[in-house]
Amino acid sequence: MATQGVLGAATLKEFEDGLHGELIRPGDDAYDEARSIWNGAHDARPAVIARCADSSDVRHAIGFARSEGLDVAVRGGSHSIPGFSTVDDGIVIDLSPMKGVTVDVAARTARAEGGVTWAEFDAATQEHGLATTGGLVSTTGVAGFTLGGGIGWLMRKYGLACDNLRSAEVITADGQILTASTTENPDLFWGLRGGGGNFGVVTSFEFDLHPVGPTVAAGPVFYPGDRTEEIVRFYREFTREVPDELSTLVNLITGPPAPFIPEDWHGKKLIALVGCYSGDPEEGMKAMQPLRDLGDAVADLVSPMPYVQMESLLDALWPKGTQAYMKAGYFRELDDHAIETMARFHQNATSPASEIHIQQFGGAIARVGEEETACGERQAPFVLNAIAATHEPTGLETHIDWAQRFYAEIEPSLTGGAYINFLSSEGEDRVKAAYGTEKFARLRALKDRYDPTNLFHLNQNIPPS
Repeated sequence: MATQGVLGAATLKEFEDGLHGELIRPGDDAYDEARSIWNGAHDARPAVIARCADSSDVRHAIGFARSEGLDVAVRGGSHSIPGFSTVDDGIVIDLSPMKGVTVDVAARTARAEGGVTWAEFDAATQEHGLATTGGLVSTTGVAGFTLGGGIGWLMRKYGLACDNLRSAEVITADGQILTASTTENPDLFWGLRGGGGNFGVVTSFEFDLHPVGPTVAAGPVFYPGDRTEEIVRFYREFTREVPDELSTLVNLITGPPAPFIPEDWHGKKLIALVGCYSGDPEEGMKAMQPLRDLGDAVADLVSPMPYVQMESLLDALWPKGTQAYMKAGYFRELDDHAIETMARFHQNATSPASEIHIQQFGGAIARVGEEETACGERQAPFVLNAIAATHEPTGLETHIDWAQRFYAEIEPSLTGGAYINFLSSEGEDRVKAAYGTEKFARLRALKDRYDPTNLFHLNQNIPPS
């Protein structure tokens, strides 16, 4: 692959002259900020960063990458856990300047460009009391989140983000600008809904919107971590009968030095039950009451709150520069072995920033047919995510080892599959496991058609045959 040394000044000048946006090179004042991504574990040095202003810039950058033989990283919100938003010696096609969001209130749809974050999307739609399933951290980009499935606070009522995708504008490896929907290029549309960034650069997304907020019943309640087994067993029973409007998360954490946690619990093990009710706040408070009735809560923050506040509630725990790794899967069932294993590894977590999450599926997710989208494992009852993380400059390897040992022990309770957005860089077998044999074959056929040379390989890659 080409490197910065091979890219001559004249070649770069010609490329730059064709951009409406900005070209950033090593040595430019903006370079270090422009090359940094959310996950501080990845510190790559791209040959060039093309900050694209519009679709024609993206097309121009793809053509340049092809002609110069450059590795291509595509960046939306830059939250890729494996660090696919950047690359050494290649080109970063950076969509972050593409911030347009237009809301059609009558049609209950919104169109977002490829650089929009969930905070920006929610701000635009909540003006009209509308929303679609968005990220658990509001600085996450709409693009990668949706293409990988999209697990969020509205999913049990309204499905995953990819289930709410109506159409997308895609620029393929050969520079075609295509619309993908149920009526135009439906095969590509199927692949975009869970197949990640394998088939091109998506420059805009059109979503269905739903009446949500602006106030929702939501928030966390924290209990002592030594009650983890008891509380997760309660949660297993509680989730059998909950309404679709309620999406919940169990979070096994170490008490952060945050004002909402009593000081004597900072640095101690806690279990948080977090929920968001997408319907009437009064009904939501009733639905969430059992989560609050377990006695001796360390802190109870469940209340009617703005939906945009709920969407950004976890942001402070996950600032840019966090070093992170995920090891995740789907539960076959939340059995006693799983609960005991989680409780034990929670207590021996090697980093105070590491967490173990359980999120309930079901509801609208399970009602979408398994073959309707590329996204897999819709019938799983829960998703598991072990996040090894640190805000320190070193030590991540130790925390990764903790996550991998935990996963190995809990694996008998899991299906063997994986949720694409929670995958680290784990190789083709793990990507195959995420989709299953039939879907993987169908996705590979799409790859053969739309990206036969695997120009877009910095992703959870489906290599062409």
